[in-house]
Parts: sequence; C-alpha cells; structure tokens
Amino acid sequence: ALVARFDGFPVHKMCYDHSSTTAQDLCQCIEDQQEMESLVDEFGMTPFHVLFSTAEPSEELLEVLLNKFPIYVLGWKDVNGKLAMDYLVINWTQNNKIL
Repeated sequence: ALVARFDGFPVHKMCYDHSSTTAQDLCQCIEDQQEMESLVDEFGMTPFHVLFSTAEPSEELLEVLLNKFPIYVLGWKDVNGKLAMDYLVINWTQNNKIL
C-alpha cells in the first residue's frame, strides 16, 4: 500500500519528494491537475499536510501551495483530526524557523 501511497496524487508526491522538487515543477503539476477532488487523498491529507510532515519543508514549495490553493484549505483536518499545521509543530526543528 505504501508503494502506491501517492498514486493519483502527483502534487502530494511532489511535496513528499520536496528535496528533488522545484517550485516551477510543482506549479506546473498543480496547473495540470485542476481538480479539487485530488486535493485530499485517502487519508484526508492535503499537499500542505504532506509537506509539513517532512523533516525540513521547502519554503519555496510552501509559497507555491499558498499561491495556488485557497487559504481555507489550511483549516482542513485529515482522518486523524490533524490540521496541516499540527504536522509542522510535531516535526518542528530549528531549520523550520524560516517558515
């Protein structure tokens, strides 16, 4: 199941693979997607949840997400009742201070 975790959710996959994803590539992927139903995966996670679940979220990718998706998406909870920001707090490191 983990191998197919991001099947059908290319934006989520790019956020997960943040260290090898460019802002330009993510922006293009979002523009190609254009379907709001693919904004939430089977775990109720948005791309924000996925990006904030990583050890060192990319500031550039966060900027793309904030520019491309409505701000209210940050208020959506996943199946565990967690907001994307909850994952940022849980995975907080000194390197995240810039966010």
